[in-house]
Amino acid sequence: MSACTFFGHRDCPMSIKPKLRAVVVKLIEQHGVDRFYVGRQGAFDAMARSVLRELAKVYPHISYAVVLERLPGPRDKAIWDFSDTIFPEGLETVPPRFAISKRNDWMLKQADFVVTYIAHGWGGAAQYAKKAQRQSKRVLNLAENCKF
Repeated sequence: MSACTFFGHRDCPMSIKPKLRAVVVKLIEQHGVDRFYVGRQGAFDAMARSVLRELAKVYPHISYAVVLERLPGPRDKAIWDFSDTIFPEGLETVPPRFAISKRNDWMLKQADFVVTYIAHGWGGAAQYAKKAQRQSKRVLNLAENCKF
């Protein structure tokens, strides 16, 4: 049993969704991944969440969670579905400007595999992809032609 997390740019093309889905299926079927963690900061995260929601119906033994960087307020609850979310213990004490980084550190710690969409070398997604490589995680960048 192993876990996977996702890091990608806020903006990414919808055209990568079939490739993302194929990679997640391969992780489930060939690598035994059964737990997935994703953030909620942009298009890549939303796409990963959508794929995971679809695949959880096909593979009922897998679980996934959208990992929150902060507790939701009343306004958030009116516009966001929190049914598939978790809030890691300890994040409630983190100052807001560090919340996403601390959340990403938590997700990376849980993961054996990291699926990314990194089209340029700057920003948080690129930073966490590099950090994952330094930690000897198995990293796949959907913006490149590479394989696990």
